[in-house]
Amino acid sequence: MIKVLVVDDSAFMRKLISDFINGESDMTVLETARNGKDALLKLEKAAYDVVTLDIEMPEMNGIDALREIMKGTPLPVLMVSSLTTEGAQQTITAMEEGAVDFIAKPSGSISLDLHHVKDEILFKIRAAAGAKVEQVTSVSTRSPMHTEDRIGTASITAEKKILAIAASTGGPKALQKVLPLLPKDFAAPIFIVQHMPPTFTKSLAERLNHISSIHIKEAEDGEIAKKGTAYIAPGGSHLKVKKMGRSLIVEVTDSAPVNGHRPSADELFLSLSDIAGYGLVGVVLTGMGYDGAQGLKEMKNKQSCIAVTESAKTSVVYGMPKVAREKANSDYSLDLNDIADFLNNQIVWE
Repeated sequence: MIKVLVVDDSAFMRKLISDFINGESDMTVLETARNGKDALLKLEKAAYDVVTLDIEMPEMNGIDALREIMKGTPLPVLMVSSLTTEGAQQTITAMEEGAVDFIAKPSGSISLDLHHVKDEILFKIRAAAGAKVEQVTSVSTRSPMHTEDRIGTASITAEKKILAIAASTGGPKALQKVLPLLPKDFAAPIFIVQHMPPTFTKSLAERLNHISSIHIKEAEDGEIAKKGTAYIAPGGSHLKVKKMGRSLIVEVTDSAPVNGHRPSADELFLSLSDIAGYGLVGVVLTGMGYDGAQGLKEMKNKQSCIAVTESAKTSVVYGMPKVAREKANSDYSLDLNDIADFLNNQIVWE
């Protein structure tokens, strides 16, 4: 039984979320709390598997409460955020501070239509219950690669290269440990799919750009891809890449969701599998489900491609990388802290 603490300053929202959870046979709400201070007191008195934590609350907000939780005995926290620019920025901060994932309220702090995301709430609580959490370290550091993490010796020899990255649950924090360690003159364009709704991907891109040497932005339809720039798929849209003459052109489309996702990593990877003349590097980081596995397999089957998956040891949720490792027969399985050095030293500069 998954034991949940529901934290929200709205009594209505506490009851609505609690009713969703208590309606399931495998989870229960042990307690509710009206703000961060109240939540910390409740956490001292009982053991919980997951906390759903509202961001905007009086006395102690969700971000401050999250920091206190992660300082002590960390446990999986799902942030509950409004679909606003400010809410998105706060959510990205929460991801950096150690939250596993987030749920976006459809219509503000008191969402009468929360039932629209009921299935997402329950799905993410189940995923969070099995997630790995640890005390937050704010500085990304380089570390020597562990040879035992290598499961292959593949390399690419093409002069021109493309890097593509897929991530879901735990992805914002994982990207923060990879992208800031890539140099400004990184010799490839970078395409990223992070499962997020609109508004949130723009805030993510802005935050990552602020702490990185490479340029990071939300992708725009029709722009020419450049080396040393990372393009993040806009929430609610697919990101694809096509070759036009000697240039790579970014495509942003609103076609149907794939694997339940839009953006979908498979859509990005499949588009890259049709581009000849480049050495492809596909990376699948932490996340729920199996998005990206089929596309990564096609990249390997059709082009010169190295497939890298994050290890079970460091993945917040070892779903997407596990399926990709098995289905695409990934060449390397690496701990998160090793991936940036691997990209810099073993792939891009060969």
